[in-house]
Amino acid sequence: MAGTLPVPIVFELPDGWRSVPPDEVGTPDAAFVALNTGSSREGFTANITITGELREDDAPLTAIGDEAVERLRSAGAQGVQLGRRNEVGSAENPGLTQAVKLTVGLKGKQVDLVQFQVFIVMRDQQNAERRAVLHIVLSALLENQFEHVIDDFQKFLTTVKPEQAP
Repeated sequence: MAGTLPVPIVFELPDGWRSVPPDEVGTPDAAFVALNTGSSREGFTANITITGELREDDAPLTAIGDEAVERLRSAGAQGVQLGRRNEVGSAENPGLTQAVKLTVGLKGKQVDLVQFQVFIVMRDQQNAERRAVLHIVLSALLENQFEHVIDDFQKFLTTVKPEQAP
């Protein structure tokens, strides 16, 4: 069963991407998964996942990013390396981007992946102490895949917005 997001959002997928049920691709905690239909290489398809959480602490986004890196290590990824990290957005709507390189076992061999992780904060309008943190992640093979899908991912990010109440 797919996860749910703590806030409703809307977005548009770029051409060449299709949504799939998270359970079908082994990411049952994700609320949304999209695959790049033309990028399958070495048994791996570039993908975008969206998850989210409600936070009632004041943890900085860098700490939340560190938690995400640690979850990769705990899940068995090898050689997890945090690369470039940038704080983005504004004080009212902060965000964080970070690149993470990792090695995973795929069909009996080790492959190098890169994840471009984006964390976006959306404050609860009724309770300023509560905040939703969206985790939007692009995963792709380091070689021959990432460079072909990063532009699509950046375009996708510009379309992610809170859903407006009717």
